[in-house]
This record gives sequence, C-alpha cells and structure tokens, in this order.
Amino acid sequence: MKQGCKHGTHRVIEPKGVLPQPANKLDNNMDEIYDNEILIDVHTLNIDSASFTQIEQQAKGDKEEIKKIMLNIVETQGKHRNPVTGSGGMLLGTVEKIGSKLDGKIDLKAGDKIATLVSLSLTPLRIDKIKDIRPEIDQVDIDGKAIIFESGIYAKIPNDLPENLVLSALDVAGAPAQTAKLVKPGDIVVIIGGGGKSGMLCCYEAKKRSGVTGKVIAITYGEDDTARLEKLGFCDHVLRMDARQPVAVMQKVSELTNGAMADITINNVNVPDTEMTSILVTKNTGIVYFFSMATSFTKAALGAEGVGSDVTMMVGNGYTKGHAELTLQDLRECKALRDVFTELYA
Repeated sequence: MKQGCKHGTHRVIEPKGVLPQPANKLDNNMDEIYDNEILIDVHTLNIDSASFTQIEQQAKGDKEEIKKIMLNIVETQGKHRNPVTGSGGMLLGTVEKIGSKLDGKIDLKAGDKIATLVSLSLTPLRIDKIKDIRPEIDQVDIDGKAIIFESGIYAKIPNDLPENLVLSALDVAGAPAQTAKLVKPGDIVVIIGGGGKSGMLCCYEAKKRSGVTGKVIAITYGEDDTARLEKLGFCDHVLRMDARQPVAVMQKVSELTNGAMADITINNVNVPDTEMTSILVTKNTGIVYFFSMATSFTKAALGAEGVGSDVTMMVGNGYTKGHAELTLQDLRECKALRDVFTELYA
C-alpha cells in the first residue's frame, strides 16, 4: 500500500499544500486505499443543519433537485462541502477495509458499524446512488464509499440505541460537551436555537451544570420546537422569539435576569444574522459560544466592537475530548430526552 499523510494531504488534488477541509478538490478514488486510511461502506449521510437548510431552500423543497445539488457537490469536490455554508456533516457506515499501517493497531475491524466524528467537508466521498432523503432530520441514505484518515475520529455504534438516533446525536456532540465544560453552578445560560437537536442537548447539560442556583433561558422560533422544549422542562424560561431581532431579545433577557444578562450564551441556530443577539444578551465578562455553522465571524467581531462589548467569543469546535460518550450518556440517563430523539430521529 502507498504511504499516506496522517492528516490526509495525499488526497488533496488542488490547491496543493493545503489540508483536506479547505481544499477545493479531493481524490475520491476508492479502488486503492493508502496504508493509513479506513475505507467505509457508507449507509447514511447526516448533513449539517445549516447546509441542508440551504440546499433545501435552493432546491425549493424538491427532492430530485436536492439529489442533483448533492451529487454535483461531490462530483466537483470529491467530498460534501456545501459551497455556500462551507459546512458538511457526518456519516454512518460499515468498515470495509483498514490500511496496513493501522490494521491491528486501532479498535476497529472490518464489519464494525461506525459514525464518523469528522466533517464531510474534509472526508473523501463517493456517492453511487442516493436512495432516500429525510429532510425533516437532514439525513440522506446512499450507496457509496468514504475514507477516514489516520487523524480522523469516529465512534462505534452502540447496541443499546437506534442507529439513526446515534447518528443524529453524534452530529452535534461537540455542543453539549462544550456546554458541560463551560457552565458552572449558578450561571445564567442563554441557548439560542434551544428547541433543535443540539439545542435540546445543550439545554439539558446547561441545567444539569448550572444547578438550582443557575438559570437557563432558551430562545426558540418554531411553535413545535417551543412546545417540545417547554414539555421537557430543562429551561427556566422558553422564549419564542426571532433571534434575528437582537434588541427585542436583549430586552426580554434583561427583564428575566434583572439586568444581569447571560454568563454564557450558546448559539445553535441554522440561519444567519443572529450574531448580535448572542452578543447583546451576554454580559461584558461573559462567553459566547458559536456552535452554529451559519455564523459570520466578521459580523460577530465587528458587531461586538460596534456596541462596545468585551465578551469572549468561541468558535464552535465540533470536537472536545469525550464528546461522543457524554452525548450518548445524556440520552441514556434522561428518558424524556431519549424519547424525543427517538420520535424525531430514529
């Protein structure tokens, strides 16, 4: 087998010298793998929420058009990186072959079912056929192949939870895990997009970590999301408001916190123009964590400067140590949350 780079630069076609994520085109020829690669027989793509929302809007909801857009992305780039949002997603599949350098040295064998925990925006992917599209959960069933590089991370699919539920949860595992790291007892936490997949997990972790002396405020948009989150009971307040209206949301959060504002704000939405709401609801010494892939960091940085806000802003890294285990444990220990995820995603 040919020797490959740990980070996958051997698959970059152009421009040379860059890593696979920012590359414009990857080699997605799966006939021969390198010594440090894992070949996956792909069953399902879980497209990043911001990406799928954009594709669905571009296709005007037509599934055949969605198929054409996705196939064109992969044909053009050798991976699924949305050219508008820049984001990808993750996949579920079965290990088909392990490179000679890794074989016997990692906890995988041929036949294991895994979910990749690295973005589709850097994963060499070949789609042979799109079999089904489930727009309500951003999932697409395919026949195809993919490659994980030596530096890539993954999770084996556990036996005690449905596969599609696991895939949906692990797609956003970085958000609740980072929430668990950031939130302290007594904190006021605002979760923007609290009724979505990552939002519900973050609300659960935020309440667990902030405790009885803390306060969790969720901002939701849709009627169903709002009702679902209210029923779960993780939040002290659920506000159905448009997070693209920063002043109105700021005023309501100020009212609910007696002017204290949030210690930590987590942004999970899949639409643009919510940066200033995140900043304005957060106190000057607070933290804004942008998990949303629809975030414009130019708007966030210049917007914070424009209103004289000294908040610390964090890029939503989808990986933190132990994130997969923590997220799946949340589903195991909270039946109400697991039931909702099962209903929506399994």
